[in-house]
Amino acid sequence: MEEPGGDAAGSEAVIFVVSDALGETAELVARAAVSQFDSGRFHVRRFPHVVDEHHLDEVFRLLRDHPRVLLLYTVIVPEVRDSLRRRAQALGIMAVDVLGPVVDALEPILNRPPARRPGLSHRLDEAYFRRVEAVEFAVKYDDGKDLRGLESADIILLGVSRTSKTPVSMYLAHRSLKVANVPLLPEVPMAPEVLRAPRNKLVGLVIQAEVLQQIRARRLELIGLGPNARYADVGRIREELAHARQVFAALGCPVVDVTGLAVEETAERVLAFLEGGVPPG
Repeated sequence: MEEPGGDAAGSEAVIFVVSDALGETAELVARAAVSQFDSGRFHVRRFPHVVDEHHLDEVFRLLRDHPRVLLLYTVIVPEVRDSLRRRAQALGIMAVDVLGPVVDALEPILNRPPARRPGLSHRLDEAYFRRVEAVEFAVKYDDGKDLRGLESADIILLGVSRTSKTPVSMYLAHRSLKVANVPLLPEVPMAPEVLRAPRNKLVGLVIQAEVLQQIRARRLELIGLGPNARYADVGRIREELAHARQVFAALGCPVVDVTGLAVEETAERVLAFLEGGVPPG
């Protein structure tokens, strides 16, 4: 990988990133460190999956072509790491262990030896990307914008407007769950995609009518409308909630009353239903 604008000329500073996994951690450290310098081009070469002497041979063969070079490594296997250190020292090359000192420092604190298995940090990266995917899913399939997503959702939240569907969806997305949510209105027939959805994915959200009236009235004020609009009329709200409960009964899905609940409390109750347990509270 090359820093934009740079080239691989011999006079240029070169950072070799060597890892028995992907090397992303060490490369991020390298780029963060270089950002502290106002001038000087640099070139980054990353060598992933370096797990034996054969791979080290290739790294050090290429190292010899660069007069100004820094070697950063995240190699967890002791034999490969020690060989890398010895080779770098013999050539007079500065080598920095990005991960090892932290692992060594944690060992006495945690009172257990490290696993020393390559690629464990990559598993953390995969978990991160699953969360990102789930958040993108929640945004794309928020508020019934695209009902095609219901088929691949882990959870489908149903409810009238302002029953915390979106914030609960985002909270659960940060736990790597793909959540879609669908608004309910008495005038709008139930979408076929909802009727076809597995019942064990569906959860309804309700709230006390008077509380919802206050929430909607504040919402109207924020967008510059008067609080007397039909959207915040308590009679209309009761009609919507009655319709929602009829839908939930017809679908046979569990219902969470979000009145007075924080987003995380609602999310935990949703999860308890889906996992077949008894929701807290």
